Amino acid sequence: MILKEKIKKEYPPFSVAICVYEKDNAKWFDLALGSIINQTVQPDEIILVVDGLIPKSIQFVIDKYTRICSEGIEGKKIQYHVIKSEKQQGLGRALNRAVENAKNELIARMDSDDISQKYRFEEQLKRFCQEKDVAIVGGQIAEFIDSEDNIIGRRIVPTEDGQLKEYMKRRCPFNHMTVMFKKSCIQKVGGYKDWFWNEDYYLWIRMALANLKFGNLSETLVKVRVGKDMYRRRGGIKYFKSEIEIQRLMHKNQIIGNGRFVINCFERFIIQLLLPNAVRSWVFKKFARRRG
Repeated sequence: MILKEKIKKEYPPFSVAICVYEKDNAKWFDLALGSIINQTVQPDEIILVVDGLIPKSIQFVIDKYTRICSEGIEGKKIQYHVIKSEKQQGLGRALNRAVENAKNELIARMDSDDISQKYRFEEQLKRFCQEKDVAIVGGQIAEFIDSEDNIIGRRIVPTEDGQLKEYMKRRCPFNHMTVMFKKSCIQKVGGYKDWFWNEDYYLWIRMALANLKFGNLSETLVKVRVGKDMYRRRGGIKYFKSEIEIQRLMHKNQIIGNGRFVINCFERFIIQLLLPNAVRSWVFKKFARRRG
């Protein structure tokens, strides 16, 4: 009798880049790391950038996963590299350090308080295998408060290259915490650069200008933890100025024309400067998110 063994598809190796900060919640950070390693396809490497000083509770979680990754999960050991900076550099510089130190061409992003779906990496790897020329693959997110079952909204973005580059003229085309990208493509356009709350949008614009191919999956890849005051940070003069500079950049590079530039700036002026937080929250939930 011949036993039929289950053939497991071989996918290219990949790294995961994640940053952690002093004010991050240790319990949520633990859950985030757990969701990275408990995948249908596990990463070969985790690059953790500790950006600034951290409390003992965060260090305890870091040490916990040092042991877990060295012992192995289901027989597979994961290389776990911790890069520390005593002085906080900011997300752009921290992510660049992660990208520079990653050994693999494919790198997945992850935030320290979110939860990746169990199938996330496998689905992204499938897309890279199917489309050899795609530079970046993201997906949809479900936003929750307190419990991951308490979904309050979903941010849905297009899936194909042309749709994404058209969508980019109005809004950021990727959910940053979901993306997996090719290291060579990110470095080709200069990597992450500082841009208040918009390091990712700035990177996508430069990738589009370099004619790199975009892609998103239609599936929800990450459950994103949000606070009840999440829309407070979407307002204020500093955030508004950052957004307007993004619009100027797209206008200068002829991604958007005069009409779209004026409309985008006007919308952001109303939403980010004029609306009270409660009204801004309603607008985002009504027009920028899907319920449940």
